Amino acid sequence: MAEFTMPSLGADMDEGTLLEWLVGPGDLVHKGDPVAVVETAKSTIEVECFTTGTMTTLLVEPGTTVPVGTPLALIGPAEERRPVHQGPNKGKPAEPSESTEFPKPSEHPSPQPEPVPVPVPSAARLPGHIEAGPLARRLAERSGVDLEALHGSGPGGRVTRTDVEHAAAARSPTGPRRVRATPLARRLAVELGVDVATVTGTGRQSAVRASDVRRAAPGPSAPPAPAAAAPAHPPLAHPSATRPSEDRTTAMRQAIAGLMSRANRDIPHYYLSTTVDMAAATGWLHEHNRRSPLGERLLPAALLLKAAALAAREVPELNGFWSDDHFTGGEGVHLGVAVSLRGGGLVAPALHDADTLELPLLMAALKDLVTRARTGRLRGSEVSDSTITVTHLGDQGVEAVFGVIYPPQVALVGFGRVVDRPCAVDGLLGVRPAVTATLSADHRATNGAVGSRYLTTVTRLLQNPEQL
Repeated sequence: MAEFTMPSLGADMDEGTLLEWLVGPGDLVHKGDPVAVVETAKSTIEVECFTTGTMTTLLVEPGTTVPVGTPLALIGPAEERRPVHQGPNKGKPAEPSESTEFPKPSEHPSPQPEPVPVPVPSAARLPGHIEAGPLARRLAERSGVDLEALHGSGPGGRVTRTDVEHAAAARSPTGPRRVRATPLARRLAVELGVDVATVTGTGRQSAVRASDVRRAAPGPSAPPAPAAAAPAHPPLAHPSATRPSEDRTTAMRQAIAGLMSRANRDIPHYYLSTTVDMAAATGWLHEHNRRSPLGERLLPAALLLKAAALAAREVPELNGFWSDDHFTGGEGVHLGVAVSLRGGGLVAPALHDADTLELPLLMAALKDLVTRARTGRLRGSEVSDSTITVTHLGDQGVEAVFGVIYPPQVALVGFGRVVDRPCAVDGLLGVRPAVTATLSADHRATNGAVGSRYLTTVTRLLQNPEQL
């Protein structure tokens, strides 16, 4: 039995709030599947499962804040299922009980003894009993499908998940419709006055999640009532739904301030900069976009990020982590991209294996990453796997940026905006586009010679865009 614990989603995270379970007891999960939504001081993140197996017990209820490392659920072997009756109908699944899925806060999770089977007369289970697993039953309940009306395609006429999905899809649009939604999403929809039937779901099989309901919630239509008219006991809502945005921003700024203060104090930074001639890159980009469909056109940021990733592969001394007084190289180049959030705050999720992505794929991955970062749909691996971070403030009009390293990484690359500058080329004075590239690096891991080699590699790649 494996424990699924509250993960560490960054060097500045000590605790997290479980917002929502995306799976339930009895569900089969695979390594890499998102199974829960966790809120940190900086973002809302989908947490992936670290192993393949059956989700047996959920130990923490949504809305609970727990320290990093706290067990959240128990995962059994993939073949493990719910207890079965060993009486007259031996081998058939036991009916789900009405017991709660979460232990009380005062209880300590422990392996549960097998429930004592309750004898059920055979006659009572013949005509009215439908052979279906827990997942199919749960799906049927959420979809409003009558199991008794289905002819199961599984062994012995067992109703499968596919049978339920087909029945749900074939239902008349004029008939009663049960929208797929998580329990937290349904509670939140009632509190915020949202009809879940009108919400587009982003969860498994288009299930409506709490984040979907929050996005669909209407804004205030009237000024708030005077304090004296407020009810003495307002209805309870989930913490993330009632927390004022300014409080969330304050918490995020405090988390960033604490981490950056520690990084600036503990990491001996050194800084380098260079000016890169972007004439070749700009010309190549214009030609590429002229020949490409609208959806495949590139922004200058794609070239800058790809050059930073390839340079990190060529100079691996800057691609990795400083911990326990020594440097450990990263397994692949996972490029952290600084993203400013609407309403304030900053996150730096990772573009995995950015050095191997073709430019159109990298551009698409970048757009997707920024969108999900700003809508609270990042994955846990995206906020904890970065091996080197890039910040690009060109769209803000900044010509140069010197950042603070995000520990335990050892380097941060900065790019400003591309501007036309006077320069001498082949003995003649002219005006050419250029960008300032900067490097903030950890002097414990490298020195100025290594940093200079990195920026020289970035320059070479940007002046030969066909190599990107």
